Amino acid sequence: MVGAGAAGMMAALTAARQGAAVTLIERNRRAGKKLRITGKGRCNVTNDCTVETVLQNIPRNGRFLYSALNRLPPSDVKDFFQNDLGVPLKTERGNRVFPQSDNANDIADALVRELERSGVCVRTARAASLCTENGAVTGIRLERGEVVTGDAVILATGGVSYPATGSTGDGYRIAAALGHRIVPPRGSLVPLDAEACCKELQGLSLRNIAIRVENQRNKVLYRDFGELLFTHFGLSGPVILSASAHMRDFDTDRYTVVIDLKPALEEKTLDARLVRDFQRNANRDFQNSLSGLLPHKLIFEVIRRSGIPAETKVHDITRQQRHELLQELKHFTIQVKGPRPVSDAIVTSGGVAVGEVNPSTMESRLIRGLYFAGEILDVDAYTGGFNLQIAWATGYTAGCWSVWNEGE
Repeated sequence: MVGAGAAGMMAALTAARQGAAVTLIERNRRAGKKLRITGKGRCNVTNDCTVETVLQNIPRNGRFLYSALNRLPPSDVKDFFQNDLGVPLKTERGNRVFPQSDNANDIADALVRELERSGVCVRTARAASLCTENGAVTGIRLERGEVVTGDAVILATGGVSYPATGSTGDGYRIAAALGHRIVPPRGSLVPLDAEACCKELQGLSLRNIAIRVENQRNKVLYRDFGELLFTHFGLSGPVILSASAHMRDFDTDRYTVVIDLKPALEEKTLDARLVRDFQRNANRDFQNSLSGLLPHKLIFEVIRRSGIPAETKVHDITRQQRHELLQELKHFTIQVKGPRPVSDAIVTSGGVAVGEVNPSTMESRLIRGLYFAGEILDVDAYTGGFNLQIAWATGYTAGCWSVWNEGE
């Protein structure tokens, strides 16, 4: 077994619990390196929802995961960590499940302890290739030449996001050498490069805003509500990371993020709010009248876009100018230039083509005894615990079938 991330550790435990002798090859000295930093170090373990809801949150190749997710649904993942591994969990907004401690290390350490209890041999080494004979796996060749023999191998090496954690694409290279097609990896759940105004707003976090993503034909591709962050390069934050999964055609399309800064107020209600604020501030300069409505850092950008001179006395602002201001508040647009590098992404989109993998078992359709689990596969989901749910489910499925080895 190659890769001691979320999927790899779940696969190793599953196989070992069924009596298999399991060797887990991990290039890092510490297992679960990426798992320990997920969810800003809190680890969004899964989402407390139905399988159908998980599938609705997988924009790429969701149908491929139907069997695996039904074999290990979110409820079973929660039960595994709480009752089997003794890690108390809690559920937050959006049904996101976290350890009660808010510490991702508690999840990773519990898995490592269970690996030890289950007799899994964890070796610090780097896999170079797989050995095969007559179309079937016979072992793993390590970087220094040693061969670890085995009747089944699970590749759970992750993608190419966060390469410092060990996700450097080794699994893609190994799978490709055996004839598997690799869908070119790109960032999914990735921050966005955007227009220059974002640099002036860097560090500003907007909570409880609504966004929609439009393409160059003004078609709405995605809507969300939550938190957004301006950075020196563009946009980040939970709503942006999820939105990025819908922006897949930068070579042929252009995208705009439209921010509703006041989603709780309809335009008529917001206009009435502006009228009241303007009446209170009638003798002030326009630039000094918006502090109760907007964060300080955003005021001058909104003023610039509204076209109303900053020194205009509030009592001189016309109804048409007030309308222009309202439109900026409800439709604050940011032109997106493209995604950040895949190394900045939370999740990799792309990987081993799922058409070459049996969805019921995670076994390769090309090489007997070769299984895949986790981010190495060409599947990805939105934020909210769905990507880790995929890792647990595919790891569990691969771990089961690598022992049973009964085919579909």
